[in-house]
Amino acid sequence: MTELPGTVEFTHVTTGPGAAEGMSVTGKLRLPAVPASGDVPLVIAVHGGTYTADYFDIPGYSLLDRAAAAGVPVVAINRPGYAGSTPVEPGDSIILKNAEVLDHVIGELWAAWGEGTRGVFLIGHSIGGAVVTAIAASQPSWPLLGIAVSGCLLEVPAQMRDGFNELPDIPVIELPSVMKDGVMFGPDWTYDTAVMPQASHASDTTIPRAELIDINNGWIDRVRSVAAKVAVPVQARQAEFDALWITDARQMADFGAAFSSAPLVDARLTGRAGHCIDFHRAGAALQLGQLGFALECCVPGPAA
Repeated sequence: MTELPGTVEFTHVTTGPGAAEGMSVTGKLRLPAVPASGDVPLVIAVHGGTYTADYFDIPGYSLLDRAAAAGVPVVAINRPGYAGSTPVEPGDSIILKNAEVLDHVIGELWAAWGEGTRGVFLIGHSIGGAVVTAIAASQPSWPLLGIAVSGCLLEVPAQMRDGFNELPDIPVIELPSVMKDGVMFGPDWTYDTAVMPQASHASDTTIPRAELIDINNGWIDRVRSVAAKVAVPVQARQAEFDALWITDARQMADFGAAFSSAPLVDARLTGRAGHCIDFHRAGAALQLGQLGFALECCVPGPAA
């Protein structure tokens, strides 16, 4: 088996004019053993709340490993306010502000690391899925091939909407790992209890208070209008045992239908998993499916 190049941790300072000018973004880069050439994407992965970019590189559960093995270059970024990335002022919506800033950042990452690829494919989990959706809806100037989102739907339980408005008025919130494990994981038979959830704790971190409020309130109010502006192929997966969203077949179908301008929508439930599908027994299938969809989006149409 060919030994794959190791992960490179990076800090990118955005230099061009735009929403992220002068901001720093940290993350992880993994390039395949053979330089990209042809019908492959540059995958950029965007984590959810309370996790860093390490979410995508937990040993044995690593999207970075699987992408590199498939010959696909991949970047996992730390969103604003995470792991050394410059924070943003939340304004009316910290999710939309994240999208505005990362649109600019990704354009520069594409220029730096996209050589030999057909374009950018975005993967987003949870709040990262909302951010990815908003980026796609803005129809960026760099070549966006498609998106894959997981862990975000249309509606949250009423207690989620009400409860997060009562959070202490402090900039960031720390959720204890034990509390997180109770909502991020499904029943214990859905994951390897000899490894998880302990291994996932390497990616645990604090979350901006504004994100918890926005994803459970403002984003819920605008998700349909934002999704309707996405004009690239969409893959969406939602865990059967997701405790953070109202999850059933009807919600999944309605979520897929919200992407009314997308040329292709593949939206369905993933059985036998909790919110963080990547960390469950179904995680390999999720990640390989996301990468397969990304490669499918790279296949060119007939010559004009």
